[in-house]
Amino acid sequence: MTSSKKIVVVLKGYPRLSETFIAQELLGLERAGFDLTLISMRHPTDAKRHPIHDEIRAPVHYLPEYLYQEPLRVLRGLLKCRKLPGFGAALRAFLKDLRRDPTPNRVRRFGQAAVLCAEWPEGADWLHAHFIHTPASVARYTSLMNGIPWTCSAHAKDIWTSPDWELAGKLSDTRWTVTCNQTGFERLRGLANGKNHVHLSYHGLDLDRFGPFAGAHSARDGSDPGDPVKIISVGRAVDKKGYDILLKALTLLPAELSWRFAHIGGGANLPELKALAAKLGIADRITWQGATDQKDVLELYRQADLFALACRITADGDRDGLPNVLVEASSQRLVCVSTNISGIPELLQDGENGLVVPPEDPQALAAAIERLIRDPALRRRLGEAAERRVRSEFDHHVSIRQLKDLFETEWRAA
Repeated sequence: MTSSKKIVVVLKGYPRLSETFIAQELLGLERAGFDLTLISMRHPTDAKRHPIHDEIRAPVHYLPEYLYQEPLRVLRGLLKCRKLPGFGAALRAFLKDLRRDPTPNRVRRFGQAAVLCAEWPEGADWLHAHFIHTPASVARYTSLMNGIPWTCSAHAKDIWTSPDWELAGKLSDTRWTVTCNQTGFERLRGLANGKNHVHLSYHGLDLDRFGPFAGAHSARDGSDPGDPVKIISVGRAVDKKGYDILLKALTLLPAELSWRFAHIGGGANLPELKALAAKLGIADRITWQGATDQKDVLELYRQADLFALACRITADGDRDGLPNVLVEASSQRLVCVSTNISGIPELLQDGENGLVVPPEDPQALAAAIERLIRDPALRRRLGEAAERRVRSEFDHHVSIRQLKDLFETEWRAA
């Protein structure tokens, strides 16, 4: 079924290298017949972009990132929107939120919503937000102003760093909300005030892009200094990824083991992590590759011997959902070691298709990494099991069908 409906999608930033799963979903919806217009709250900051971004046909429009940068555009938006019947309801909702969250950020979301409402794409009749924190705020205020129904995809940080009152308010207004892991689903369902409109939908992986690895991972066991075991990790250098824990774990590996570690990704904590690696005396064993596009990341998965990610829950509650990089690495028979938080155990079962340790525990992580370094046969067995799981249960076409059905069910009911 091809949809004639036009969806406006609000994104925090676009395009972003760290949000391949969102680009994958956008492309999947286009291929399913949906007409998309992308609204980004921020301009791109990544120097590179994934090939998938070039395949997405949807036009991209940028809202004022900061209201003071485009005051006339914001003023025109407010003047135009204040004539709408729903402007009063939107203003009351905003003022109620502002009393609880008296920040410039809150004011910015209302101003961005006014601009979006005033510059509404012709023919668009649905609004969808990716992330239930700031993009959903813009979507909610816009929906109240112009009466266009809205829906939401919630992921990780947005669920766990948003206060209950804000999540409950947004959930009361959405036609439906989806999230990508069981723990996030349970939190949102508990705040939905009895409404049965929160759905669990794993992102999955585009297995056409991550086809089976025809080669074989090495049998390195750390005994040859001339051919060290290759450990990699892909992720932004931010607190919730636990890279400081991973570096400390690497220092605990026995001195006789030969290994090299490569980090792929950008992030604000990179200078701090490089300094920590130097302090720990392992800087000469580490390569910091920076942001890398998907095609090159795929090749790195195939060259590596094991993948490590030390996810944690930060002091403000931020955490990953189910990191897509674990699914990607598993699709290439690359054995993964990670922590037992959020949705990670929904993919990795300890000793069955990966190794899973507690967060904030360098000793346990080091023991798991050492075990995998020394035992190539174990790496092979766990990696093969991980690939089977991904290819049978994490195909992104399933999530696209779920979203397609949700959109079309609402439109048929409208």
